[in-house]
Amino acid sequence: MSADDSPNENMGQPGLVSAALSGLCPRCGARTLFAAPARLAGQCSDCGLDVCKLERGGRFVGVITMLLALALILAALGVDALLRPPLWLSLLFWGPVTVGIVIGSLRFYKTMWVYHQYEEHQQP
Repeated sequence: MSADDSPNENMGQPGLVSAALSGLCPRCGARTLFAAPARLAGQCSDCGLDVCKLERGGRFVGVITMLLALALILAALGVDALLRPPLWLSLLFWGPVTVGIVIGSLRFYKTMWVYHQYEEHQQP
């Protein structure tokens, strides 16, 4: 291994899960991909990458949200049929779970889409 081949230079990009959780820019790796919990930033404040140009899959986000809603409703009905918890306990549990799952999945989907588009634009 030569002096130019340090391990940090050959590591590559982080995994999608860590990039989605941290909001890492696909070009520079800074935590600037998201302006809000599930809203992409217009551009990276560190390297100037135009994220809006890369994110063109916004129409499919509604389908993902609807599929998640269906899965969460079925899970809530199944838990209710098995355990019969009181209404206040169901609301206390399923409210934060729903918000967390929807935001997490939207961050993952948008990060996946931006990273995919960035890699396509980088290829000659």
